[in-house]
Amino acid sequence: MNEPRSIDGVLVQWGDRLFYRGNRRTSPTPSRVSGAGLRDRAAAIRQRIERAIRHAPQVMVKVTGGGRGMAAIAAHLRYISKNGRIPMEDDRGNQREGREAMLDVTEQWRLGGSRIPEKSERREAFNIMLSMPRGTDPLILQRAVREFAHAELAGHRFVMVLHDHQANPHVHLSVRAESRLGKRLNPRKADLQRWRETFAEKLRGWGIDADATWQATRGEQRNYPTLCRAKAQARGALRQTTSVTKSGARFLSTHKKALESWVRIMEALAASNELADRKLAGAVRQHITDMPFAIDFLRSLKIARQQELPGMQPARVPTVNRSRPDLDIER
Repeated sequence: MNEPRSIDGVLVQWGDRLFYRGNRRTSPTPSRVSGAGLRDRAAAIRQRIERAIRHAPQVMVKVTGGGRGMAAIAAHLRYISKNGRIPMEDDRGNQREGREAMLDVTEQWRLGGSRIPEKSERREAFNIMLSMPRGTDPLILQRAVREFAHAELAGHRFVMVLHDHQANPHVHLSVRAESRLGKRLNPRKADLQRWRETFAEKLRGWGIDADATWQATRGEQRNYPTLCRAKAQARGALRQTTSVTKSGARFLSTHKKALESWVRIMEALAASNELADRKLAGAVRQHITDMPFAIDFLRSLKIARQQELPGMQPARVPTVNRSRPDLDIER
């Protein structure tokens, strides 16, 4: 059995790769973390492992578009507020309702900072939708989005509108691209993942079980269509369909790295002198076995091994034992 400190170091090293992938705002390398800091980081990783293996509901944060000028921004505000019939809440916490209020917000955005023309070559606003699966309390969802917006979009004008009349509750958040200090919002993929993590954190603060993990971490292979393709399909105008599962070199690379991280974490937990860690290792083992990508990938490795030339030393890889719901690690 290994000492708790060495187990914690392994969990932080591989857990950061599995759950954060260089996206954490304050993510010192394991070599720079020690003592209570290491214990706290390892405890956070254990919590993320537990949420992942119990399949905690995944948050959704999606940039659905952006207004290139006030005409487009005003049209989106009319859409999300149903032309003023649904209340809008701004970045100062003011509840606005009615057509006059909507027009007032539009004028504030037009003149609040660099003047926004009717049509623009660049995005002057970003439209974001945040949601959770069906059954989530809409009011708690709204509170979590409010906290998310103040944490991630501080200094920007925004309005948020709760839609709770559809199958799953969601909040539309429209953000002015230029902040009050003149800094422009330009979200990238890493920012979107951080937004998901922040949103999930705010939901958990209100007692809602929520998580924000990468598809590779969950071992999923689903190929989600882009917003424009989804809209084209709804109109019946989609000319070319795409595969429902992901493939390609990048997909294989990220999923193999995630699988390796899971295996390393499982091995570390299984070698712990803490019973709780060893139980968690068993749950991780089952989680790996249930991952669709892991099953397909490990099966392909097994086939490749059978085709190796005589005398070649096979690489150390995990294989699935199909006789029981278990994962054997061949050494």
